[in-house]
Amino acid sequence: MKKYIAELVGTCCLVLFGCGAAAVAGISQTGPAGLGLLGIALAFGVAVVVMAYAIGPVSGCHINPAITISMLVAGKINMKDTVGYIIAQVAGAILGAGVLYLIQSGMPAFAMGEWALGANGWGPGYLGEYNTSSAFITEAVMTFIFLFVIFAVTSKNGNPNMAGLAIGLSLTLIHMVAIPITGTSVNPARSIGPALFAGGTAMSQLWLFIVAPIVGGIVAAIFWKVIFGKE
Repeated sequence: MKKYIAELVGTCCLVLFGCGAAAVAGISQTGPAGLGLLGIALAFGVAVVVMAYAIGPVSGCHINPAITISMLVAGKINMKDTVGYIIAQVAGAILGAGVLYLIQSGMPAFAMGEWALGANGWGPGYLGEYNTSSAFITEAVMTFIFLFVIFAVTSKNGNPNMAGLAIGLSLTLIHMVAIPITGTSVNPARSIGPALFAGGTAMSQLWLFIVAPIVGGIVAAIFWKVIFGKE
């Protein structure tokens, strides 16, 4: 149970700080307080670094169903914990988005617009207005790269003391490229939380941010096992 609670808290913090950076002080905000694309990318990356060192010893700090499913395919986690982790991660993401909603609703003239609370999306009206194919390819490929890094730095040849930093920096790099395309998910739970509150288009597009990261994660697990998983 401690592992599941750790995953819930970690995913909640990821959504609160990452999506919070996008929604409260993100790329749509003008003036000196605006974080911009780099600031949002760093918010997600640093959140993962912090949580990796905070809950990594307890649960491994997946805080992402795509990572958990990928680890299941790679034989590094059993089915029972896979189900428990995913339930905890989704619950944590919803909790984080709920806290963010409560904070934002205190702003004068607050209104829930399309893709509110840092929800992911694509197409007309969303950031770079990329099409569905670009969005799916981006999410699948970026998740593949993210999982490849995770498998590499947590392998027996990796440096466990630096693993959290390497994983967080890789997520930062991914966000720097993918934010204009999809807002960057590579994490179904991170997408589910804000979409449930935003509704509308964010909910109708949610399928892509569940399917594409899981596909990318599964391919990464198979690739690692076949190419690098043997002596």
